[in-house]
Amino acid sequence: MHFADEAEIKVKAGSGGNGAASFRREKFIPKGGPDGGNGGDGGSVILQADSNLNTLVNFVSQKHFKAERGQTGMGGNKYGAAGEDLILKVPVGTMVLDKETGHQLADLTKEGEQVIVARGGLGGKGNANFKSSTRQAPDFAELGEPGEEKELKLELKLIADVAIIGYPSVGKSTLISRISNARPKIADYPFTTLIPNLGVVKVDQTDFVVADIPGLIEGAHEGKGLGIAFLKHIERAEILVHLLDLTRDDLLDDFKKLNLELKSYSPVLAKKEQIVVFNKTDATIPEIIGQTKKDFKKRKPLFISSVSGEGIDQFLYRLKDEILAHRKKKKIAKPKEAFKVFRPHLKIPDAKNFKVKKEENGFRISGKRIEQIAVMTDMSKKGAIFRMHDVLEKIGAYREMKRLGGKDGDKIQIGNRTFEYMELD
Repeated sequence: MHFADEAEIKVKAGSGGNGAASFRREKFIPKGGPDGGNGGDGGSVILQADSNLNTLVNFVSQKHFKAERGQTGMGGNKYGAAGEDLILKVPVGTMVLDKETGHQLADLTKEGEQVIVARGGLGGKGNANFKSSTRQAPDFAELGEPGEEKELKLELKLIADVAIIGYPSVGKSTLISRISNARPKIADYPFTTLIPNLGVVKVDQTDFVVADIPGLIEGAHEGKGLGIAFLKHIERAEILVHLLDLTRDDLLDDFKKLNLELKSYSPVLAKKEQIVVFNKTDATIPEIIGQTKKDFKKRKPLFISSVSGEGIDQFLYRLKDEILAHRKKKKIAKPKEAFKVFRPHLKIPDAKNFKVKKEENGFRISGKRIEQIAVMTDMSKKGAIFRMHDVLEKIGAYREMKRLGGKDGDKIQIGNRTFEYMELD
């Protein structure tokens, strides 16, 4: 199995379909009114958490994802169909970051949780929408709005109730294979485990998830061994099982060094509750076990053999009690509201939120809604351009430009569209 806990992808939402500019053509009515329908909205790109996945490997080989665009409107006031949303499934525990800004867009920690990472463009309105008492036969329609494009960074932090930590070859993989449904590769040499293993444990009626975290050695927080790649997967675990090997020479030193690695990586990890467990009771003598009990008395250690099964039941019931105590203490989080897709259209209260900036050869007008209207303007149609100027007049942009000394011929830049200032009667 391949494992990947980081990936970078590019997503593009579908553009909205263009509105239609058409007129009724009926028998005995040679010049009917405008009947162009609206274009369909473009599909959005959505990430959804899926508990059946535990790696981002699907986003390593494929990095570009595109949602469906909306269909063009038609005559007879027929609307174009909306583009289908593209839902990309990611493991539970995936953090979604905007690559350009580093801003966290979402942390998908629950099964089925979704986030819209690129919104589909609005469908353009057909010319039937622009008929008025002063504009009887509009020959233009809106273009569809381009869909959003984003570059994303995905980071996976596995979600487990319990993380088993310890030096290589202390028996972590053997332990998780004995107590859960996980079946990791096991061999008698360091770094057999190259990826975190997740297993579900059931004790009586209590289920919980255990992770075997590989590669922790002294210097892990500085990049030695494999630990630096996997220390982050410990962060979400409620409880740490610190597994030690009874056949090693200096157990106190092993314990202190590994805890120093946790503290050096993150003070939060150092404060997590630890259950200290000594493995390989079947490979040592009673005197060593007795001395170890004295040395770690304050830690209330457990002694087990992952191979023979000695002490496993006591260990599992201790885990169960600790997990239930944690779950009881945990405040019930207020459920997140479903992500609402807000799709404003051409009613223009939003457009009044704009700014006018005087520049060397004209003006720059900025504002989310007015930029949206501008990009949907069909620059090949005079009627559409005049309609844009009409919008600027109605929202007060012309009044502001005039106050700043605007005159005929000045350039007006709105997003990537350029218009000319014109004195309106």
